[in-house]
Amino acid sequence: MSGRLLLDEMFPPLLAETLRERGHDVVAIVERPEGRGLPDPQVLDLAVAEQRCLFTENVRDFEILRAQRLHGGHPCAGLLYSGPHRFPRTKIATGRLITALDGLLSEERLPVPGQVDWPA
Repeated sequence: MSGRLLLDEMFPPLLAETLRERGHDVVAIVERPEGRGLPDPQVLDLAVAEQRCLFTENVRDFEILRAQRLHGGHPCAGLLYSGPHRFPRTKIATGRLITALDGLLSEERLPVPGQVDWPA
């Protein structure tokens, strides 16, 4: 089964569209009417319900949620972290991000539920 990815709200829908054009199952949370401004716990609930890995720059908050869920015995989606320093909002960096995500999705190397990773 190929990876399924949910992009947190800091990522534009164009990123999801580009990855879908490459054959991947990727959804940007902002593509959904209820997605904008959705609290982090609900974003994580959605990722778990849809069996998607969540891609976010919000490392601090999602690490707290991940620890709480795992400690409490509750399911947690896999989390793929990034940051504006690793992939700034420039055309060149966006191209590198697309390549990195395409590679992870193609090779089915997204973090499994409860695990984390950072794209290279």
